[in-house]
Amino acid sequence: MPPFDQTRFRWPRGARGDAVLAGGVFVVVALGAEGQRLTRGGDSVPLLIASWLLITAVCGALLFRRRWPVAVGWFTVLATGAYYLVSDIDGPLVIVPIVALYAIAARGRLRVAVAMVAAMVIAVAAGALAGTGDVTGTAVFMLAGWLVAVVALGRVWHGRVAYAEEEARLRATEERLRIARELHDVIGHSVSMINVQAGAALHRLEKEPDLAEAALGAIKTSSREILRELRATLEVLRRVDEDAPTAPAPGLARADELVASAKLAGLPVAIERSGPERALPAPVDLAAYRIVQESLTNAARHGRAGRVTVRLAYGDRELRVAVEDDGRGAAARRGGAGGGSGIAGMTERARALGGELTAGPRPEGGFAVRARLPYGFTGSADGVGDR
Repeated sequence: MPPFDQTRFRWPRGARGDAVLAGGVFVVVALGAEGQRLTRGGDSVPLLIASWLLITAVCGALLFRRRWPVAVGWFTVLATGAYYLVSDIDGPLVIVPIVALYAIAARGRLRVAVAMVAAMVIAVAAGALAGTGDVTGTAVFMLAGWLVAVVALGRVWHGRVAYAEEEARLRATEERLRIARELHDVIGHSVSMINVQAGAALHRLEKEPDLAEAALGAIKTSSREILRELRATLEVLRRVDEDAPTAPAPGLARADELVASAKLAGLPVAIERSGPERALPAPVDLAAYRIVQESLTNAARHGRAGRVTVRLAYGDRELRVAVEDDGRGAAARRGGAGGGSGIAGMTERARALGGELTAGPRPEGGFAVRARLPYGFTGSADGVGDR
């Protein structure tokens, strides 16, 4: 026996869904009215024609409930009232204004929905007071309860849709911020290093041609690297409905490349590792790499440092990253406060992992960036926490 496929039985949406709803309600109302008519009989032809015209018009109005929900709602209420005044058959036509009422409440038009409920209850109560015998006070109270329940259900659905839309907007905003931060880290570091390396090459071109050639080679390598990372980032943006890219994100395994690039730019950098090295979670590895990258960029551009030390301490529960230089702390601070978003971006990365980051001048001179990145993170390096 073939497995049951739920996708074959999905309710149609849009205009097709409205047509199915209108047709289904028409069948229910027609069968209910015609069944009672067959048992009673004796209706005049004009009343019979008027009743069926009203049934057809009221049910057909559901075809336009998405385009003009309020107009359709009031039309169904008034036409249904006219039907019960004209026809001697107590058919289930009241289903239609209830469906329209739910649609209005689901759109967030609470005042209109309450006004429709009041109009329907008052009209039915007036019929009961008139002594028609078809409607009692108990029936009025029951109808009022049903209508209030329908409005409440529509309001709940509206709240769920609004919440989902707000969640989608927040995710889109967070994704834009993540992409902007990633592009800032990629372009800012590489272009800054290219600028420093080009200046070093021009300065050494006549006196130290070998070092100038090495700097130019580093510029070529850096430009190729930035093109590769930009291509990878743009490829992620293009792949909306495709599989995620398989290229690994950069991590501390490439820290030596950052050191080599900084040295070619005339910035001596040393890496000190302590504790047993371990395989880091991908978000922690990426955040640590970006923090070191941004710190070296600031030191090369603003710090005028003679030496930079990168310390990586692998603990039992967290990774500690420290980048310290002996440059001008005040100048280095301008690289992340007011003039750019480097330090702010590093701080966001650390906080997204449940850690922290501090940056500022050292008492003995120079500038220091220190970060604590827990292994058992509750968010992601992209700044989006688990929900």
